[in-house]
Amino acid sequence: MLRIAVPNKGSLSGPAAEMLHEAGYQQRRESKELRIVDPVNEVEFFYLRPRDIAIYVSSGRLDIGITGRDLLIDSGAKAEEILPLGFARSTFRFAAKPGTANDVEDLKGKTVATSYEGIVAGHLADRGVDASVVHLDGAVETAIELGVAEVIADVVETGTSLRNAGLEVFGEPIMKSEAVVIRRTGADTEEPKVQQFLRRLQGVLVARTYVMMDYDCRVEQLEKAVALTPGLESPTVSPLHNEGWVAVRAMVPAKEAQRIMDDLYDIGARAILTTAIHACRL
Repeated sequence: MLRIAVPNKGSLSGPAAEMLHEAGYQQRRESKELRIVDPVNEVEFFYLRPRDIAIYVSSGRLDIGITGRDLLIDSGAKAEEILPLGFARSTFRFAAKPGTANDVEDLKGKTVATSYEGIVAGHLADRGVDASVVHLDGAVETAIELGVAEVIADVVETGTSLRNAGLEVFGEPIMKSEAVVIRRTGADTEEPKVQQFLRRLQGVLVARTYVMMDYDCRVEQLEKAVALTPGLESPTVSPLHNEGWVAVRAMVPAKEAQRIMDDLYDIGARAILTTAIHACRL
């Protein structure tokens, strides 16, 4: 039975549970449940603090985990990313009072406050910058106001909180993070149960990215239509009862669907429909 760690709270928890549900796995009904067994799919889920998941997976006690790339790197655990999941995206950056620093090299001799000490210390070391790192569990922007540090390093989304605190970001992003599937370093990722789990999640990712498009067009416009909807291998083309017309079906990127429908209509295609894809295997 595959043993999988899932975030029990925070921004990772809900989207992870939703993705696993879409992939056909049973999920907990109450937030207090810390462990459930899905006998049909031969999987056991453990609901853990996101920061602890990399540690459990690296120990070999659990086979796979879903956590943030930032939390994986910050933990220093012997685990590695094997599949990005596309949600809980964030950017990690330095910020300070205007005029304090322009780049990471300007941090020499300064103190940096952060909740991600492992990431920041590693980033500074990689660039040969000798600076002190102070660990705080949250609200790191107050560290500058209270004189604990001259610089902070934190997750930046809109930057509104930083601007309200009189701070500005500087330098290149330290890292970009998102939810990822992790496995113990050196473990066999080709194991059949692991591969099945990854295929299911990849199927969800594709289903979320594409829609199925169906339309009718005249035979003389088919090549133009196919150029607009090439599909993954090639579209399905079937003759219609009315001579000179064909029905076409192809997967298209969801974010481009409206533009493609417009272009198809302009070349004479009609009965253009899109439908959601709930699951797939490629």
